[in-house]
Amino acid sequence: MDRKSGVLMHISSLFGDYQSGSFGDNAKYFIDFLAKCGFSYWQVLPFCIVDEHNSPYKSYSAFSGNPYFVDLDILMNKELLTLDELCAARQTSPYLCEFDRLHSERFELLRKAAMRVTDRKEICKYIEKRKYINKFCQFMALKEANSDLPWQEWTVTKWNDDVLFTWQFIQYEFYTQWQEVRKYANLKGIKIIGDIPIYVSTDSSDVWSNTKMFQLNNKGYPLNVAGVSPDYFCEDGQMWGNPLYDWDEMEKDGYKWWSDRIKHMSDLFDAVRIDHFRGIESYWSIPADADTAKSGKWIKGPGIKLVKVIKKAAGNKIQIIAEDLGDITPEVFDLVNKSGFPGMRVFQFGFISNDNSSHLPHNYCENCVAYTGTHDNNTLLGYLWDLDDETRYRMLDYCGHTGDWKDGLKSIIRCMFASNAGLVIMPIQDLLGYGCDTRVNTPGKADGNWAYRITKEQLDSIDSDYFKHLNTVYWRL
Repeated sequence: MDRKSGVLMHISSLFGDYQSGSFGDNAKYFIDFLAKCGFSYWQVLPFCIVDEHNSPYKSYSAFSGNPYFVDLDILMNKELLTLDELCAARQTSPYLCEFDRLHSERFELLRKAAMRVTDRKEICKYIEKRKYINKFCQFMALKEANSDLPWQEWTVTKWNDDVLFTWQFIQYEFYTQWQEVRKYANLKGIKIIGDIPIYVSTDSSDVWSNTKMFQLNNKGYPLNVAGVSPDYFCEDGQMWGNPLYDWDEMEKDGYKWWSDRIKHMSDLFDAVRIDHFRGIESYWSIPADADTAKSGKWIKGPGIKLVKVIKKAAGNKIQIIAEDLGDITPEVFDLVNKSGFPGMRVFQFGFISNDNSSHLPHNYCENCVAYTGTHDNNTLLGYLWDLDDETRYRMLDYCGHTGDWKDGLKSIIRCMFASNAGLVIMPIQDLLGYGCDTRVNTPGKADGNWAYRITKEQLDSIDSDYFKHLNTVYWRL
């Protein structure tokens, strides 16, 4: 990768007035901030609709767009919402996404906007050309007709036409609004990195419309589910619950669903991270009735056959990043090397043990993306706070810091910028020097995640000249 730097912050974390960040002017303001600092990349988390725990990694569709990101001010400017309706949707706190209100209020508000569209031809034409988005809209309309039950329990086969059009309207606004944001970013010299969750939800349009592609019983429920073996994050492992792919069945049509997924991502982003890339080489298969992920076992995945399909679908339109973290074997390492995709390095992982870890900055290769931490990590300050004294001293000594450890963040960040990594990414919280109360996600913990938001005042408090200086000194402009 080219020698550049960037910032990790999800759309939901953008500042704004309406319970969640969105694709409005505040997104463009953030892009201006990135450009002012000399950053070249903005990394986001998955754009798909979230689950009941507000996670975008277990969605109703891999091709869906999160309704919460549709900008309400844009809809008002189109005279599809009133000022009174916007006032009623205003948040009570600027620091957290108000998920309870979003769950209970947002769809109905967007339905009002949809019902005020006088000419539906453009929206319908847009959706009809995109079969996966169209299928998702049908899935959601049928889900509403069946009292939101999982698709395996549906008895009603006809949807409400207004509900269907509302979902079509939401997806149209989502994708057209985002294209304006992306266009603005590219004009400012900022590239966008998206994120592909490797798995989908059992209750999703992907599984509902492609049952043969998954390991299911005759009632449509998983025989085995996804997760990971015991690791740094969780001693019992993580039992994600997603259905596992039937890779042999997928191979019959040349992994077309995956090819189409990559092409869809290339219409949205300039680069995309494939989450849990190691699952393509071998995946952790857990019996669906198991109590913990410890009951699982490693099973060989499609490997290089799928990688070749992904590379062909990506072409020259989108850069693929392999999230090669976790239990990495020589076979996984070999697959990442054969793919040519840049892998990932995480500074916080470099000091788990006292060895010459690949996550230590002096070992970063040029073809990698290096992070102070990911969305699954504690913030850098929170991590330093929780370390034992010996490890904290060793870490800060490595970065050349000799003063108070609470002032050590700049030394770590400078160390990352100076490394050989082609791309260095930092979560927005690490630019601000914030602690564990601003952490985005704690793996293995169902509730209390994904809600973090920044305010405009906090963003403006970041010393853009300092980061422009680092980007200049270490040749990352």
